[in-house]
Amino acid sequence: MLLSSMTDRQQAACQSTYDNPSFILKTFVPPVAQDAYLAIRAFNLDVASIADATSNPTVGAMRMQFWREAITKALAGTPPKEPVAILLAKAAEDLQARTEGKAKLSKSWFTRVINTRQEYLNNPPYPNLAALETYAENTYSTLLYLTLQSLPMASLTADHLASHIGKATGIATVLRGLPHIAFPPPPKKHSNQAGFGGASGGGRQGAVMLPLDVMADAGVREEEVFRQGAEAPGLRDAVFTVATRASDHLITAREMLKSLQAGGNVSHEFEHQDEEEHQYGTTHTEAQTSPQEDVEKAFGVLMPAVATQMWLDRLQKVDFDVFSPQLRTTGWQLPWRSYWAFNRRKF
Repeated sequence: MLLSSMTDRQQAACQSTYDNPSFILKTFVPPVAQDAYLAIRAFNLDVASIADATSNPTVGAMRMQFWREAITKALAGTPPKEPVAILLAKAAEDLQARTEGKAKLSKSWFTRVINTRQEYLNNPPYPNLAALETYAENTYSTLLYLTLQSLPMASLTADHLASHIGKATGIATVLRGLPHIAFPPPPKKHSNQAGFGGASGGGRQGAVMLPLDVMADAGVREEEVFRQGAEAPGLRDAVFTVATRASDHLITAREMLKSLQAGGNVSHEFEHQDEEEHQYGTTHTEAQTSPQEDVEKAFGVLMPAVATQMWLDRLQKVDFDVFSPQLRTTGWQLPWRSYWAFNRRKF
């Protein structure tokens, strides 16, 4: 019990330092799922930081394989002696106990996140915006699906909202990290996702992680970004195009929410509903619930929409200069903006 308590405090401190928005938004996740939420986000931090911690593809692949094996063992109740794996094992055990074995965390969704992170270890370019959206779906949307499972919830409506919000968050995160990837610091053991290297360090090769079709349309050349940074021709136009796609997903989610709260239906189908892990035969509760009830129960999990919208608003205020220092910190308004949004059930 003492080890578990110490691990919880250590992971909370890590969350606050390296993923401050998620730490703040934890408040709005139902208490029964908060431990799972922190464990899932800590897992994401560890896997995402592998790219920063090593420039050797073989070592990176080995660390990803460690996480595949760690997830298998953690969900089976025999985690390795690794803090995040122990937290995940505890979250999985608690979920099964609360639901009498009817609900569980999906191994395949954890594996999807790992596989996608490994695919982009060496910063290959996104060929188009659709590829960037797929990346966001397979990482940030999937983290939301896992958190919904921890409630537990198996709801097409909640997953549909989570998909749009996760895509918006993933796309915005790629934009936020663009300076860091273009001008990478030397490899380090810990990664601050919000911290940007100001200059290329250690001779590491940078990359401009914008979709190639968007760069071509805007006339952006990678070597000009390396030389001129924010003043590279066409860069702000390209960032605007990508940010608009993220904003579109948030607008869609808000329209869905408004329609559901008014007693209506959504205007389009959930494109991922036929995937294996999206199963909606039961909600793992004593009685079936309506889409409106599902949204009410899931709302706290969907709160990343607030932080993402705030960052996109700040990006617009600096005229889509993704290198602006004003974008490198968490907005001080996030706690009260989140409180306002949660109480009014608006993103």
